[in-house]
Formats: sequence, structure tokens, C-alpha cells
Amino acid sequence: MGITYVKGVITGAKKRKATIEFLVDSGAIYTLVPQKKWKAIGLKPKRKITFTLADGTHVDRHVSECHIRLPQGEGHTPVILGEPGDEPILGAVTLEMLGLILNPFTRMLEPMRMMLA
Repeated sequence: MGITYVKGVITGAKKRKATIEFLVDSGAIYTLVPQKKWKAIGLKPKRKITFTLADGTHVDRHVSECHIRLPQGEGHTPVILGEPGDEPILGAVTLEMLGLILNPFTRMLEPMRMMLA
């Protein structure tokens, strides 16, 4: 469930960048980039996936990859290429790839406690 926002910078083809204010939603799997932003930085669809929305509706969206930089870290992540009306979301895969968790009490992103067993 999204309860906080974080600004991030995504980088696409030819090092083009865009700044986005993401809703942090640890219940979402992938990060979603709005259409105007992903087109501006030159992202290209790599595959299409069917997603289920909270109300049970199914929608098809293309998925790509980009570099993302947050105040808490940076790395490469898969992203949903949004369509008109889609809002920016920072999802669980990106959080995990950056070694971050959302603390629901403080509403802050924090380093994940890593275990090597």
C-alpha cells in the first residue's frame, strides 16, 4: 500500500534523464513510469505483461528497463511503460533491487536487513 512519495531520476537511452515523484507502493510489483516521461528519455518496450488492478480489472502494459536513482541508492530496474492516466509508482522489485524497505511506521525508505545464511 502506498503511503509516501519519493523523488527519483530515471535514465534512458543516450543518457536522457527525467525526474519523477513516485508513490511508494510496496504492494505493487513493478515501478511504473508515466508515458510522457518514458517517451522523453527514449525507453522502448521489451515485452508485454497483463497486470491486475486493485479492483480486479486486467490491463496490458509494456515493460522495459532503466536506471533509477533515489536519495537512498541507485541501480537498474524493470519498469512498466505507463499509458495516459497512469500514475508513477515505485514498486517492490525496484525497492528490493536497491536493498530498501518501506517502514510503515515512519513512512521512510530504509536499508533492508540483509541475511546471508
